[in-house]
Amino acid sequence: MNIGKRIRMQRIMNREDGRTLLVPLDHGISAGPMPGIVNMHDTVSKVANGGVNAVIMHKGMPRISSRDSGPDLGLLIHLSASTGISPHSNSKVLVGTVEDALRLGADGVSVHVNLGDEDEGRMLADLGRIVTDADYWGMPVLAMIYARGPKVSNEYDPDLVAHCARVGAELGADIVKVAYTGDVESFRHVVDGCRVPVVIAGGPKLDSTEAFLKMVRDSIQAGAAGLSVGRNIFQDPDPTTLCRALAGLVHKDWSIEQALAELG
Repeated sequence: MNIGKRIRMQRIMNREDGRTLLVPLDHGISAGPMPGIVNMHDTVSKVANGGVNAVIMHKGMPRISSRDSGPDLGLLIHLSASTGISPHSNSKVLVGTVEDALRLGADGVSVHVNLGDEDEGRMLADLGRIVTDADYWGMPVLAMIYARGPKVSNEYDPDLVAHCARVGAELGADIVKVAYTGDVESFRHVVDGCRVPVVIAGGPKLDSTEAFLKMVRDSIQAGAAGLSVGRNIFQDPDPTTLCRALAGLVHKDWSIEQALAELG
């Protein structure tokens, strides 16, 4: 790993434990100004104050969400997009470049691929090209890879999720984001087959905060390197306190009881 990538990786992942707490804030393209991300400056401030490692957003958002005070915060620029309005919403296209991210002062980029979609081949080619460009510039790549398509009956199937994770590693991603499979043993299978840091997605907003915390704790026990969760954080009534509890689980190996105590 070259020195530039190593320095940037340490802005995204805790250098002491090799774990990370990421908050994606890229939902505005797919779903519009949904609750929790209407005021991006306010949202970024809340999660930064909660101790997250980095946020993920599209290239137009840093200019309206950057801060002149408060805790330091890593930044990844998301290069993929599609809208929920499209009849082909699983087909992600590139809307930015590694050079765009560098000019914005970002610490990494992320790319979304949906395996099983009719456009899978083009999305894989896009990821491969971005990894090549990013490697030249010493820029870390987070690959968000899911099994979504007409042949996919269960996107949380452990073998499918393990396949997704391995695809990211095979194409050179530095961090891979996948769906959580539901239990420690099956997700350990995913982590073992990937060999680069794996973080879990949050999925739809959960009804129970305790269930969310348990999912995070179980994934860490399975060997995950942390989480990359959006709605379950930014749509919480108190994102700052929730992020402190999550940071305790990820970076301090807190129990569920300790995390719940932090939430009061």
